[in-house]
Parts: sequence; C-alpha cells; structure tokens
Amino acid sequence: MKRFLYGGAVALFFQLFSCNPTQPSKPDRPNILFIFSDDHATHAIGAYGPKAGNPELHPYIQTPNLDRLAEEGVRFTNAFCTNSICGPSRAVILTGKHSHYNGMLNNDTTFNGAQQTFPKILQRSGYRTAWIGKWHLLSEPTGFDYWSVLTRGNGQGSYYNPIFTEAGGQQEETGYTATLITDRAIGFLEGQKDTNKPFFLAYSHKTPHREWVPAPEEYGLYKDLDLPLPTNFYDEYENRTSATREQEMEIAADMNYRDLKLVYPTYMTDAQLAEFDAAYGPENAAFREANLSGKELTEWKYQRYLKDYLRSVASMDREIGRVLDYLEETGLAENTIVIYSSDQGFYLGDHGWYDKRWMYEESLRMPLLVKWPGVTSAGTEVKQLVQNLDFAQTILDMAQSPIPDDMQGRSLLPLLQNPTELKSWRDYIYYHYYAYPDWHMVRQHYGIRTDRYKLIHYYTIDEWEFFDLKNDPNEMHSRYSDAEYQGQVSLMKEQLQEARIHYGDTVILKPTSKYHR
Repeated sequence: MKRFLYGGAVALFFQLFSCNPTQPSKPDRPNILFIFSDDHATHAIGAYGPKAGNPELHPYIQTPNLDRLAEEGVRFTNAFCTNSICGPSRAVILTGKHSHYNGMLNNDTTFNGAQQTFPKILQRSGYRTAWIGKWHLLSEPTGFDYWSVLTRGNGQGSYYNPIFTEAGGQQEETGYTATLITDRAIGFLEGQKDTNKPFFLAYSHKTPHREWVPAPEEYGLYKDLDLPLPTNFYDEYENRTSATREQEMEIAADMNYRDLKLVYPTYMTDAQLAEFDAAYGPENAAFREANLSGKELTEWKYQRYLKDYLRSVASMDREIGRVLDYLEETGLAENTIVIYSSDQGFYLGDHGWYDKRWMYEESLRMPLLVKWPGVTSAGTEVKQLVQNLDFAQTILDMAQSPIPDDMQGRSLLPLLQNPTELKSWRDYIYYHYYAYPDWHMVRQHYGIRTDRYKLIHYYTIDEWEFFDLKNDPNEMHSRYSDAEYQGQVSLMKEQLQEARIHYGDTVILKPTSKYHR
C-alpha cells in the first residue's frame, strides 16, 4: 500500500505541475528514459555474449529485460568511458566534457552544479526533467524539475532501506532499494501520460555496485552452480607495468568479510536479516568449518563474489522490466527513447580482480543499448568507437535542443540512424584516470584506444604499455618494446599528444583525496 500511495503522490505532483508549463510544448519531440546503473560490466549482460575470457559464464547470466531492449534496438559494442570511476563518469555524462574541464576528477570532489549540463538545456527547451536513484556527486542536483536521490553512505546508497533526499527533505523507506527506485520512476511516468510536454527521466540504480546484495527473490540463484574461472584469473602480472603489481583490488587478498557476506549488512531490519541469514547462514557455517586456504579459499571468494554480483544484476533487471512493461502498457513506449548504460565496466575475476579504474577493457568498456521507435532498427549492432562523453550531445540532439559548442563529444544520431553507411567516425578514444592514492591504489594513467591497439602511459612512474587487442584481447602482454610494433607505437604517441591538445588536457591535475591507508 505504501508503494502505491507514493507512486500516486508523485503522479499527482506532475499532473499539477504540467497545468502551467513555462515553455511551449512540442508533442512531436520524443520522451527520453535514461536507465543508468553502477559498475555493470558488459560481460554480465546476456545480449553482449562472452567477453574478457569468460565464454562459459554467458549461459548463466539472467538479464532478459536488457536482452529484450538490445533485441528491439541498437547495441553498441565499442562504448567506453573517459575515467572509470563512479562520480566522474556521471559528471562527464551531465556536462559532455572530460573530467579536467568539468572539475570532477575523483569521487571525493564535489560536482559544481552551477555549470552547464544537458538537463538544464532540456529544461529551457521545454522538457520536464527528473533524476531518480543514485546521484553520487556530493552536491544537490540542478537542472531537474523533480529529483529523489540516494544519500545514505556518502551518496552511495544502501541495498535495503534507503534514504532518499528530495528538494523538500529526506525520506527513509523500507524495502529493497532497486524496487523503491523503480516505484518512484513509475510514479513520475504516471504523471506524464496526459500531458503534451516531453520528459527526460534518469532512472538510476545503485546496483551492481559493491557490496552486491540481491533481492530475496535472487538469494538462491546460482546456488548449486560452480561458475567458471576467467582464463586469466591467476594472472601473475608479468609483461606489463609495475602498476599492475602494486594495486589493491585482488579477490584473493583484498576482499573483506562484508563483501563476502561473512559480516551481514548493518542497514537491514530484523525481518530482512532473518531472511538473509536463512540464505547465507548455512553456507557461511560450512565455509568456516572447512577452514579453507590457498587456491581453495581464493576460489570460494570468487564464487561468493560473482554469484552475488550476478544475483544483484538479475534483481535490477527484473525492476527494469517493470518500467519497460509500464511504458508498453500505457502507450508511452510509442514516443519514448529508452537508453541503457552504466558508469563504467567492472572486473568479474578477470586478472584476479574486482572493481574498475584501469584502462584495460573490462573496466573501460561500457554497455550502451538504445531503442528509438521509428528511428532505430531492431537488433542493430554498432561497432564504431563511442564514449560517455557523447551522451550529452546525443540526448540534446534527440530532443531537438541546442548543443553548446564547448561540449567535447559527438552526437550519436548518425550511428543510430544509419551506422552502416557512415563513411567516417573517430579513429580513437581518449582516457584519463586520476585517483591516486585512493581505494585500490591504481596509478594515474592516460591513453588512447583505436579499433585494434591501445597505448597507456602511467605518467607518474613514466611507464608505458601497448597492446594489440586483436592478438591479445585479454591484455596479458604489453608489446611496447617489441621491434615489430615500434612504428605503431610511435604513431599512437603522436595521436596521444594530439588528443591531449585537442581535449585541453595538457596540464596534469592532482585531485584532492580523503583516502587514508
């Protein structure tokens, strides 16, 4: 009952708001639903198939609703982030500018909400705008007619019983967070059915961010399966930079008891904890009795981690299905563009790791699915190199809104409309990670990636890596010093400098950090 009443209240608010629009409406313009998640790797989505050395993992992934979106729309297979960490990726998406221009270099930075963002431009051009769910920018959202964002845990949110902050104050809710975010999203959509004003809604999940807690319906998923290890799970970090050996993100060494559910979440009610313990308690007791060590212990950690990650993804996918169904049932789907993406990728045991940050494929790569009725063709695959830097221009272009000249990406409309006939696109993408010292201790680096090659410079230790992704897709052996690649290395060094000048990233910035070892 509480869920129904909340959705009705949100719908009533927007019905009242729509009676006095401040801009002339353009009913021919599409609505835009931007579904956004946190740390969702492409190789944890069924529609993307096996990636990063996990071909056996694919049959077990349960994402029927995201798969449905891919089947009905466009699947980008080479979408990448500019800075693989949560807050900075969101800032890039909002501004259409690299981290050094929008000011958010790491998660400890407060996003400057006074600067230009694409939701503000949408507002001025007659769109109703909303952001619901995870925000994680350490500042109050601006450019939105309605916002309701997670604030427990320094903006990270919790998997159960979240605190939502809105313009009118805070509300603490009881239940599974992904479900409650979805309730609010449907409440917002309910208020749009009878209006002529187009809307932009960012429907933003915490899932599957650390510490990967599924809904009760998924507690038993994968229970009797042994998920396969990635082929490079026991990576010894040879033939690459020293930075790979200094990191602190190994499943074997760096996961804590809370990650592994050996210590239970502190934000659950007694009833929720009882249900959680019924699922996890017997397995935990068996683990303690087994007193594992060495590889057996490491592989137990991997199984517990990956099952919880994939369970959380399945919980989120079910909630996304509720929203997609709502669009169909109400007729909103006919004029609503649906976009799905995540702030970056994630390691699912690849290289023995979890987390993100690196310019290696698993964390550099992002999912990007787009369905635009009447424009996109079902089941289309786009292989061109795109980035989250392009999202702002793309959404503004979709909305027939002005695109500022100082945005640094490109609109993806040509790729959505006719990708096979497009004669030229970008030759490479540019990446820059800043957050060191910080959690997981990944060194600062920048680099570029073409359709085949990747060049990375760890500039504070002046070490380089070069990969031939065609012959070494798992990035196990840097060819930076190999004679046969020196011509390509020289060319890409020139391109890297060209990119740094083009994007105005020639002065190395040092971010503030609250991290303490």
